Amino acid sequence: MKQIFLSAIFLLLTNCVFSQPVKIMLVTGGHEFDTIQFFDMFDALQGIEYEHFQQPKANHLIASGKTDDYDVLVFYDMWQSIGEFEKSAYLKLTTDGKPLLFLHHAIVSYQNWPEFEKILGGKYVEKARGVPPDEQSNYEHDVWVYSKVENITPVTRGFGELRFFDEIYENVRISDNVVPLLKTRHPKSMEIIAWENRFNNSKIVYIQPGHDYRTFGDESYRKLLSQAVHYLAEK
Repeated sequence: MKQIFLSAIFLLLTNCVFSQPVKIMLVTGGHEFDTIQFFDMFDALQGIEYEHFQQPKANHLIASGKTDDYDVLVFYDMWQSIGEFEKSAYLKLTTDGKPLLFLHHAIVSYQNWPEFEKILGGKYVEKARGVPPDEQSNYEHDVWVYSKVENITPVTRGFGELRFFDEIYENVRISDNVVPLLKTRHPKSMEIIAWENRFNNSKIVYIQPGHDYRTFGDESYRKLLSQAVHYLAEK
């Protein structure tokens, strides 16, 4: 009887541990977006709780080292201002193994900080003085993008082909070290539109689609996002 009682307590404690929601720090700022539909999407994700921070408050929090309460940091910002202390804090996140998820225009952030490209695994190169035209990235709105799963992982599990009416990026630099998750053959799009990267001790995922309310309300996109968050939160 005692053994049965202890087993029941163990199962109860185990269920409590595994039923805890994933806590994410959700970062925005530097780019307009469909706010109502965006937050409706995150509100609908099962087993996930978020706390929202806009830039520059988000970077101030990261620089203060107060991110331990979050299982995953999710970036939907497009921010450029970053000081040396904040850069060090980002690098410390990766040495500590904090999981990071970057969405859509987050790949445009920190154009003048080379280390950020290594963290994310790619870079959208903006037009700027000294940047050759053939190195500049481009975008196009309102495009149907068909993509196929390149590697079956916990992020892409259950998918074969995905279709989004979204914004595409072209001529984006992508590291040879990333693991492609989704690929498209759209002639004006970057080929790899979702990938996993590793930097120091961190697992990092980037998902390029996610421009507006049409994608935010898409059940396949929500599933992809949810699976990415839960995968990154795994210890």
